[in-house]
Amino acid sequence: MSARGSDLLLTAIAPIIWGSTYIVTTAFLSGFSPMTVAMLRALPAGLLLLLIVRQLPAGIWWLRSFVLGALNIAIFLSMLFIAAYRLPGGVAATVLAVQPLIVVFLASFVLASPARPVSIYAALVGIAGVALLVLAPNAALDGVGVAAGLAGAVSMALGNVLTRKWQPPVSLLTFTAWQLTAGGLLLVPMALLFEPPMPFPSAANLLGLGWLGLIGAALTYVLWFRGIARMQSAVVSLLLFLSPLTAVLLGWMFLNQTLTSPQIGGLVLVIGSIWLGQRASAVPVSAPGAVETR
Repeated sequence: MSARGSDLLLTAIAPIIWGSTYIVTTAFLSGFSPMTVAMLRALPAGLLLLLIVRQLPAGIWWLRSFVLGALNIAIFLSMLFIAAYRLPGGVAATVLAVQPLIVVFLASFVLASPARPVSIYAALVGIAGVALLVLAPNAALDGVGVAAGLAGAVSMALGNVLTRKWQPPVSLLTFTAWQLTAGGLLLVPMALLFEPPMPFPSAANLLGLGWLGLIGAALTYVLWFRGIARMQSAVVSLLLFLSPLTAVLLGWMFLNQTLTSPQIGGLVLVIGSIWLGQRASAVPVSAPGAVETR
């Protein structure tokens, strides 16, 4: 397998694992509030990685770590949960699926990377695929929920592009530790001020939190930021379509949910959009820290 294929597969592990969040949360963390789960997902993982790397930011990287932690984790998760509470799950997932399209235009502006028509088309195909996978025909819209979903999509899209632009002079593990810790710290006041007290965790709760924190945050964000450093932003962002696809397949496998013909069509479109996006990128993999070109 080529280096590019390996990068693609390793990066795809992150959104695939993120797709398990719903089933893990409902099965193991039913008594926990969403913002508390988000905080417990990010902060312990970040602190654990900090204990491993034993290196704090210096100079401008204090500010950049908190900016990226806010965009990639704190703001994104906050807006995600607002959208999830105010919108049906399918509508929220479809609104958030516009993120790869936003990345294409942000990368053009921030990274001086021309927006390819094929990249735009691949993002639109992926959005259509997610809509078929999760959107119910009678889904209701809520203005605040839609705005929150769009804000979350913009937040993580900008965070991903800036992560590509601001490659630090430290290891990937250290860079991930900084972002997770900063994002987790920013979530602490939100969880304390706006959420009910956390219940005493049971063994099942600890198992769910361990999966979401150690696997769903510490491991996945290392892989995700690695992909951002090595591949073009438009290619990486398209992999996010794998998250709702995984959620639907897990529901079909473990929750006895039906898989309809439109959902199968959506699955094909999602896979096709990822294939189209990576095939459209003819430029060889650039070294981490290089300016993105197409």
